[in-house]
Amino acid sequence: MFSDSHVKSWFVKPEENGLLVLEAQEKSFNSFEWIKERKVMFEDYLATHGGILLRNFNVHSVSEFNRIIQCLCPNLLDYVYRSTPRTKLGGKIYTATEYPADRSIPLHNENSYTDSWPKMICFFSILVASEGGETPIANSRNIYKRIDPAIREKFEKYGVMYIRNFSNGVDLNWKEVFQTEMKEEVERYCKEHDIIFEWKEGITELTTKQICQSSITHSRSGEKVWFNQAHLFHISSLDDNIRLSLIKELGEENVPRNAYYGNGEPIENTVLQHIRDSYEKEKIKFDWNKGDMMILDNILMAHGREPYKGERKVVVAMS
Repeated sequence: MFSDSHVKSWFVKPEENGLLVLEAQEKSFNSFEWIKERKVMFEDYLATHGGILLRNFNVHSVSEFNRIIQCLCPNLLDYVYRSTPRTKLGGKIYTATEYPADRSIPLHNENSYTDSWPKMICFFSILVASEGGETPIANSRNIYKRIDPAIREKFEKYGVMYIRNFSNGVDLNWKEVFQTEMKEEVERYCKEHDIIFEWKEGITELTTKQICQSSITHSRSGEKVWFNQAHLFHISSLDDNIRLSLIKELGEENVPRNAYYGNGEPIENTVLQHIRDSYEKEKIKFDWNKGDMMILDNILMAHGREPYKGERKVVVAMS
């Protein structure tokens, strides 16, 4: 356990050694200098616990959050090949996923549907919802262990195939996803990342297919983690009314996103439910406080979002 006269610490779930909370004890606490002197410590704690929550660290604005995060991880990333709508706030700070307040966002590791992902993802709570709106997390190492070995073996043999259809007026269009209006830029990105692409005329303007990992080994801890978004991309993740409406309007082959085994075989609903249950059993949930910052090792910890009422504002940076 961390020990410091200026900061006290505890775990959100001590029995599971989950999220480490560091809470400053002084109103005049200089968070930037304190963090600057402890960068190596932060790296060690993240590799061990997967996540750190900083509370009462005297951070009140996006610019202050940006300064803190740049100190810990100076190489922030742009959010290209995105799967959800976000707004860029300046620098490389983004709003959290802009999604209807009455719906939850399933637990996932950021960009695990691609072959390129951030090592760290950082959240800053600016405005706390009057009800709900938590950002639950889950230990990806434990999720891997929970999944039936036979299911793991099949996924690890074939990987996960993600199919995305970009149709004007439905979900995100290709210009927003790839952050360009140039088809040549889209094609260049796809070739660099082994994404099969096909431009079309009709309902769907562009279809992409990419086969990615189902699990990976953490470079520092050497542990296996469950690392994909098959459960989130699969059409079964949608509300029944939305799913049926999309299929009726577009045809199942043209829905915005879907997931298969890497050999093209459909993923069984029982398998997807088992995976979702595994995430749910590992879910760690805590209430946001205004000014809270949460730093996650994006490989070791998955994150999501609970439904909420009232106003909520959380911003995100990735490194």
